[in-house]
Amino acid sequence: MYIGLMSGTSVDAVDGVLAAFDGNAPDAQLRSVAFATRPMPASLRAELLALQQPGTDELARAALATVALTDLYAEVASELLEWAGGGTVAAIGAHGQTIRHRPELGYTLQLIDGARLAERTGCVTVVDMRSADVAAGGQGAPLVPAFHALAFASPSRRRAIVNIGGIANVSLLPPGGGTVTGFDTGPGNLLMDAWCERHRGAPFDRDGAWAATGRVDPVLLARLMDEPYFGLPAPKSTGRDLFTPAWLDARLASMGTATPAPNDVQATLAELTAATIAQACLAFEAREARICGGGAYNGYLMSRLAARLAPAEVTSTAALGVDPAAVEALAFAWLARERLAGRPGNLPAVTGARAPRVLGAIYAPHPGR
Repeated sequence: MYIGLMSGTSVDAVDGVLAAFDGNAPDAQLRSVAFATRPMPASLRAELLALQQPGTDELARAALATVALTDLYAEVASELLEWAGGGTVAAIGAHGQTIRHRPELGYTLQLIDGARLAERTGCVTVVDMRSADVAAGGQGAPLVPAFHALAFASPSRRRAIVNIGGIANVSLLPPGGGTVTGFDTGPGNLLMDAWCERHRGAPFDRDGAWAATGRVDPVLLARLMDEPYFGLPAPKSTGRDLFTPAWLDARLASMGTATPAPNDVQATLAELTAATIAQACLAFEAREARICGGGAYNGYLMSRLAARLAPAEVTSTAALGVDPAAVEALAFAWLARERLAGRPGNLPAVTGARAPRVLGAIYAPHPGR
């Protein structure tokens, strides 16, 4: 068994899953044995978000945030280790928290202390999954399409797996084992979350209820869609380095006195997420879109995706037997397994790397632990 741990661009929680694999082959089937989560403490969330922009004393602050975050990861892992009981956990795969993602400059940075996590849990720990791909000229993201192909590909239907966290990404899975592609489509929840927090004092718009009270503003939507990133060809990836509240504020300011009401802005931000995801799925001619991540629980957003993708079927990955909250953590359990087996975990067709690469750095606990 393996444990996968994940905290994404929404910076709202650490999710973990205990995964069992049916054999050692690369395409061995897997199942989720247990799921655990811990909400991100408000003070730690605020610091992690602040560290995603230039600030004072960043090195010391990042080091302290890493310690606190790693300990939160360890809490989730410890709960899953209790679930494992007498079963052996071969390794933990831990994503860490991305605070900068600039592959065009040759780096991506996730905060996590692999040595500390191995010490706290007594388990072999695999971290830093993205750097080897970036070193090979890739984007380092998204890494989940290889796992999505293993877990969700259909023998007969063109299927898109859409992960909607802070950033949204798609895995485009042709039937019968064709070439898998995928990329970050743009904002998922992060702009909606920031706008909701600013105007409602809530960290997210539960079920999209506030957005549902507004109307999409076509002028604002057009200005948001004018972002050059959306027109770039894949491979491509993005994050909070680009899609900041300041990015949104600049586009709102350009509208002058025609700025929409706050709930109309929220509806338009949801439409931006739906439109950019739909653009990718429609170009692929997907017959199904299966949604995972926090966006799968936003009823308003799911309804907008269904409207834009009709007649394609839009559901969460629960329709395929996998909890949408657990999918990314499962992917990092799988990546840890591939690292221990010495097998590549990236797809060059997705990331743009020169070739497949074995991903991740291994930290082993002290033998006497």
